[in-house]
Amino acid sequence: MAIYLWEAKTRQGSSQSGELDVANKDIATATLRRQGLVDIKAKKKPVEINLFPEKVDAKDISIFFRQLSTMINAGLPLVQCFELAEKGSEKKSLVKLLGEIRSGLEGGSPLGETLRKFPNEFDRLTCALVEAGEQGGILDTILLRLCEYKEKALSLQAKIKSAMVYPVSIIVVSFIVTAVLMIFVIPVFADMFSGFGAELPGPTKVTMAISDTFVEYWYVVLFAPMLLVYAVKAIYKTPQGNYQLDKLLLNLPIIGDVLRKGAVARFCRTFSTLSAAGVPILESLDTVAETSGNVVIERVILKTKDSISQGMTLAQPMEESGIFPLMVTQMIAIGEQTGSLEEMLSKIADFYEEEVDTAVDNMTALMEPFIMSFLGVVIGGLVISMYLPIFQMANAL
Repeated sequence: MAIYLWEAKTRQGSSQSGELDVANKDIATATLRRQGLVDIKAKKKPVEINLFPEKVDAKDISIFFRQLSTMINAGLPLVQCFELAEKGSEKKSLVKLLGEIRSGLEGGSPLGETLRKFPNEFDRLTCALVEAGEQGGILDTILLRLCEYKEKALSLQAKIKSAMVYPVSIIVVSFIVTAVLMIFVIPVFADMFSGFGAELPGPTKVTMAISDTFVEYWYVVLFAPMLLVYAVKAIYKTPQGNYQLDKLLLNLPIIGDVLRKGAVARFCRTFSTLSAAGVPILESLDTVAETSGNVVIERVILKTKDSISQGMTLAQPMEESGIFPLMVTQMIAIGEQTGSLEEMLSKIADFYEEEVDTAVDNMTALMEPFIMSFLGVVIGGLVISMYLPIFQMANAL
């Protein structure tokens, strides 16, 4: 099938144009003739090759939901809301997405069901909340709550990423600098020292031996980091490997603390949002598990769901897992006993989002001297080992 652009006239003489998705030009012409059109001109639409396709991101969705909430609150029909949003958007990918959703709505499908057809743009949490809003007749309120959730989730995600970027970038830069020194700088000194005719110091011999290895196996130095990243990704795709790597990340010193607090904040914020929307607790736990972002947390949540279905409380299996801090499980237990679980989860989320801020600052403060010491030992050690023979020669003279 291909898309054909066509122009034609009616029997009354008025011009019309459009697109047809057919196998060839002859079929396009025949189809238009059956519609009573004459003077038909059809040509195949050029294929657009986009090496960097535009994507709809979470920020675009959040802004659209806020606009949609306002329009629904103003009493506009849902299909008309989408038509206005399409006309008001300048992003082609978003316009296309909204058009496809509008087509589903015009076909009689509910909004939540239609959104489930686009899993790359709308996660399970979004679809569950929208369906709950439709059933309860409070779609505008739910959309606003969903926007607030997504904005806080994006902010939390950005904080965790910023915490990871600093140490990773320093390690990458130090590796590049070390490789350049070993491959290009150290051999120059080695050639110079070969004419000395004297015994070289031990650190200098070790450095030159490492440099020779780097020069001889430069391709290993170049591709080993890439292979390591590929291997980690391959392991992460397996269920057991995914679990073990997520468990390792949670147990890492300093970084693990940030990730654990971020996971707790995400769990509580998501669960609170679903509870406030009236989603049943077992269905909420399924959604929370899927959106947890960590397999270890996901398994604990699913185990908690099984325990609740057997008559246990929410807090008990969470406490037994050892993943959630004691303060979190105690506050959830109080929320269950007092009937204020939604409010308690929201307070825990607020607290741990602030804790992530503090943990990120503390991590940066703790890692800076460690990283500087590491760079000083590696880079400084290389420089000193190369200058030791020069110092010995100067003393001999």
